Amino acid sequence: MPLHFDTAEYAARQTAATRAVEDAGLDALLMFAPESHLWICGYDTFGFAMFQCLVLTAAGDLHLLTRLPDLRQAKLTSTLPDDHIHVWPEHQGAMPADNLRSLLADLGVAHGRLGFESQTAGLTDANGQLLRAVLPDLIDASSLIRDLRRVKSPAEIAMHRRAANLSDDALDAAIVITGAGAFEGDILAAMQGAVFRGGGDYAGNEFILGSGPGALLCRYYSGRRHLDAHDQLTLEWSGAYARYHAAMMRTVVIGTPDPRQLRMHDATEEALAACEAAIRPGNPMGHVYDAHARVFDAHGFGTSRLQACGYGMGAVYTPIWVDFPMFYEGNPLLMQENQVFFLHMILMDSDAGLAMSLGHSVRVTATGAERLSRHATALITC
Repeated sequence: MPLHFDTAEYAARQTAATRAVEDAGLDALLMFAPESHLWICGYDTFGFAMFQCLVLTAAGDLHLLTRLPDLRQAKLTSTLPDDHIHVWPEHQGAMPADNLRSLLADLGVAHGRLGFESQTAGLTDANGQLLRAVLPDLIDASSLIRDLRRVKSPAEIAMHRRAANLSDDALDAAIVITGAGAFEGDILAAMQGAVFRGGGDYAGNEFILGSGPGALLCRYYSGRRHLDAHDQLTLEWSGAYARYHAAMMRTVVIGTPDPRQLRMHDATEEALAACEAAIRPGNPMGHVYDAHARVFDAHGFGTSRLQACGYGMGAVYTPIWVDFPMFYEGNPLLMQENQVFFLHMILMDSDAGLAMSLGHSVRVTATGAERLSRHATALITC
């Protein structure tokens, strides 16, 4: 299986990461986030559910400590030389944190300033306690690689475009079979099938689908129903290509729309346009949230909106496809050219039992926002 990027791209990433380790005054960075592993050397696995760590020293050495089932995974999917892949032995009483300390000693950094990634599903609390027991002076450096990943290279933007195409394909597939009497399971199968047929991956979290009262939810839940003659269907999904995402969101109306839903949709379209207009390099992310809130409040939907209206997109792993940061009130983080964001305008009116949502992914350009979806934002009825 070839790597998704050329060797020059990976070399540039490793050079940038090594410089960041040096600039942070660290002797080494202990990477537990699978997103960091994928970005810096292509290593692609769900083995992060167990104890594994990728070590980058300030001298530029890159070594992986993992389990035996991931030995061949690392050889096949990463740029790592075979002698830089280390397996910790599994047996009763095994202590992989001790093996990591031994690896750090071999690399000459065991007693140095060590940063580590704690804000990740790749390091459970239990493993984190084992880690701190043998390396008590660790320094949290969770943002070091995450900050480097935030601005995408041209090659990464190409991956996001492919993911966006797959998201559009999934919506096309859903529209074909959505209507009165349609089974939710068939809709999900059509959407996920479109992504797979296009060469895509499983997304970082489940596709979200809910109809009837479930249309007011924005989380996946188990259970399927058939659509009624007059119904509403909320979809939130993302195509994924080489783990890169470009999420979308729609509420589809089955039958004749309620007049209130038409007003809600008008507000979501206006809010989406306002958010796109607020996206500029150098603008704080909080400005985008403010634009979203201002429009919804002006339409009288202040109690139906959420407290965030989108977030970063990237190459991410389960349990969620969110690649932080998020658009929320007061977020001071400045946007940069070639970031990719998912904008979602969500209204959930619990009193009326009505939902309306609209969203797609955008790239930050030198002057604004570029929509990555080919789909229009008009209300979809079936």
